[in-house]
Formats: sequence, structure tokens, C-alpha cells
Amino acid sequence: MTANSTAPFTVHSSNSTDNNSSKKDKPAKYTIIKQYIRENIESGEWPQHAKVPSENELTQQFNVSRMTARRALQDLTEQGILVRSQGAGTFVATFKSQSSLLEIRNISDEISERGHQHKAKQLLLKSIAVTEELAILLNLKNNEHVFYSEILHLENDEAIQLEQRYVNASLVPEYLLQNFTMITPHEYLSSVAPLTEATHEVEAILASTEICQLLAIATNIPCLQVKRRTWSKQGVVSFAILTSPGDKYRLGSHLKF
Repeated sequence: MTANSTAPFTVHSSNSTDNNSSKKDKPAKYTIIKQYIRENIESGEWPQHAKVPSENELTQQFNVSRMTARRALQDLTEQGILVRSQGAGTFVATFKSQSSLLEIRNISDEISERGHQHKAKQLLLKSIAVTEELAILLNLKNNEHVFYSEILHLENDEAIQLEQRYVNASLVPEYLLQNFTMITPHEYLSSVAPLTEATHEVEAILASTEICQLLAIATNIPCLQVKRRTWSKQGVVSFAILTSPGDKYRLGSHLKF
């Protein structure tokens, strides 16, 4: 099962550049602006809700076109790092708003808290060639490889979730060496590439026959599917598709204001 090609992510090309410079200059300047903003946020220099420099200010500071500055701000806004308010400016968001009310939790911990036993079956763990779709999701080049894992999570020996995960091999080079019957992918990735951002897409689906067989459900049973992208300071770490039987699993959150 692969990611949906209609996922709302933007590919940034490197066509024209500022001040008639070479094609590789524009993405470099664009990346520098994003890194500058992220470093100020991560260091605490710009706390949540702090106003960040405007397009005009970034244009002057980095000697780039306004379009370059706008794209840097827009990309960070799409990732949930910034919030743009028309007429007021651009501000630092909070992680809670980025997670769309969903807390990133380890499924093993969730099951243990219910007093039940978690087990995992490692179905697949391999390196695969990156497709155009995966290149967009993980911000990779088309000639790179990614790691792929397929884990079936069980609660008291009953299948509760199929986890299909694509991992940025350059950021997590030892992913294929892990035993995911002993540690969950989420737990391992959190230790080697700590989570800084995440986006979610949640929908009800009818799963494929193959997935229904793995989850031991009939093909007419609705499933809950979560598509999740996670970032560390170095970039996009993974894209995961989490599929659970709708009658056995639910999403919830505890919000503090």
C-alpha cells in the first residue's frame, strides 16, 4: 500500500534565481531563510506567538527576491511551524496546532496503559527505490533510496494496527538493523531523530483485501487510517500509514488551554 498521490504537499523547483545567479543559488537562499527562522524558534529566541520578519524584511536581510522570501514563509506555514494572519503578519505557531489535536504516542505505551499486552510482527523491513511520490513526501531526490517497514501491532494477540512506514535513509542510516518486535519504529525514531514537527491526515476507509486479511477483518469493515509525516531538525524523517479496524480502535486527545 502506498501513499495517496493527492497528498497536499508542494514540490519546490529550482528554475529562475535571484539577481540572475545560477540555478542552484535560489534553493540555497531559500533554505538559508528557512534555517534562520527555525534556528531562532528552536533556540527560544522567538517563542510561540512571536512575530517573525515580514517578506520585505527578509528580502532586504538576505538580498533575495520577495518571491523567495514568500516561499520560505509559506513552506514553514504549511508545515505548521508558522501561522500567517492577513493584515497582521506571520507568527510562530505552537506544536499543539501542528499536531491537529492528535498527540504523537507510542502504540505500545497506549496498550500497556490499558493493562493489555502489546506484541509486534515484523512483516517487511527493506530498502526500496524512491518514487516521485515518496520524493515529494520525504523531500528527496529521485535517485535516492528509502527504508520501508511493515509492522503488525497486536493487543492481547488481536491485530489492532498495520503500520507501513517510509523512512529517510540518510537521516536514519541504521533503521534496517533494528528488531521491531522488540522496539516500535516510533520509539526508535524518537531516540535517534527526535520529533520536532508532525502533520496528520485522518480518514475512514475500506481497506484492501490484503490489509483486511492481516487485520483479520471482513472486507466490508470500515477502517481508520492515519497518514503522518514527521520532522526532526535535519528534515523529514518518515511518512507512515497507520490502518486500524474501526470497531477496535479510536483516536482521542486531552487538550489543555
